[in-house]
Amino acid sequence: MENQHILSAFDRDLEAVQAMVVKMGGLVEAQIVDAATALETRDEELAEAVRKRDKAVDKLEEQINAEAAQLIALRAPTASDLRIALSVIKISGNLERVGDYSKNIAKRTKVLLQMQQINGSTSALRRMALAVEGMLKDAIDSYIQRDEKLAADVRSRDIEIDQMYNALFREFLTYMLEDPRNITACMHLHFIAKNIERMGDLATSIAEQVIYLVTGEIPDDERPKSEGVTLANHPEI
Repeated sequence: MENQHILSAFDRDLEAVQAMVVKMGGLVEAQIVDAATALETRDEELAEAVRKRDKAVDKLEEQINAEAAQLIALRAPTASDLRIALSVIKISGNLERVGDYSKNIAKRTKVLLQMQQINGSTSALRRMALAVEGMLKDAIDSYIQRDEKLAADVRSRDIEIDQMYNALFREFLTYMLEDPRNITACMHLHFIAKNIERMGDLATSIAEQVIYLVTGEIPDDERPKSEGVTLANHPEI
């Protein structure tokens, strides 16, 4: 009876920390959407709100890590429960980094408000960000549902984000070559695009963690990637 009581307490604690991960996922999804919206609408107030809310994301990650570490240290979990406890640490770390990228977009948005707009760029970046937000939402849903197929689908969609990034890079490069006065703004926009591309990688990492949680194995095949372009290929910039 005592062992059953301990097991029930462990299950409750594990469910509580997983609920915090889901809550953190929702906060980060909102950060992505609001950062992209602030960029497109040139909303400095919203950008500042995104920047300030990052502290709540950081605090939640710290709480999740502390709770998960305590579970591992005090409860001696079985192999399957240990995978869950470790997964919440890794997933929360990925979510925290996505939150950091959202904050960085918000900070660059405030700088871009002082510069001339690059036609169509912010709308394209918002579309890319919303695609990533959709990936992240599905990754979190796959975690809640322990849905290996949905996680695999998220993983396969990362190439679409790479393709969007490459297209935007070429567009920014064209603007910079046509008029050197566009270089500073385009560089900021390029870094925003790269931030969003990195968010896609992190959403994919969460999906891979779900696959590991369900199957006990991390996918060993390489993620499908689009051939990239970088500033290093263009020394004239």
